[in-house]
Formats: sequence, C-alpha cells, structure tokens
Amino acid sequence: MKSNLKKLLDDRGISIRRFSEDTGLQFETLRRMYNDDTKQYNKLMIAKVCEELEVEISELLVLENTKAPPK
Repeated sequence: MKSNLKKLLDDRGISIRRFSEDTGLQFETLRRMYNDDTKQYNKLMIAKVCEELEVEISELLVLENTKAPPK
C-alpha cells in the first residue's frame, strides 16, 4: 500500500504543518504518511484526511502490485 498524501498536499500547496493544524491530527503521524513510512493506518485518521482533502480513500491510498513478475 502506498500513500499519496505527499502528492495531494503538494498539488494544493499545503504544508504538513498547516495540514496538521487544520485537521488537529498529529504532525508526526502525518509526516510518516507524507513520506510513505506508515506501517499501519488508523481508520479515523484516514477518514479525517479524506474528508479534509475531499478525496476518496482510493486517491489517498493505492494498493501496489506485490506479486513478483512470472519468470
């Protein structure tokens, strides 16, 4: 799973710090998501981010192909 938070915020010209202040979500949690370092996603946080950015979950989190190509 890959986070698109960096692209979504960058496209809107919003810093992580400002987004944290606007949403009330912890800066460090958003920073990890922005840098795609999050190991587990909290469903309430995901809902808040999607609501604030007016995006669907599928725009925020993308399932990457984890299967190895056939040999």
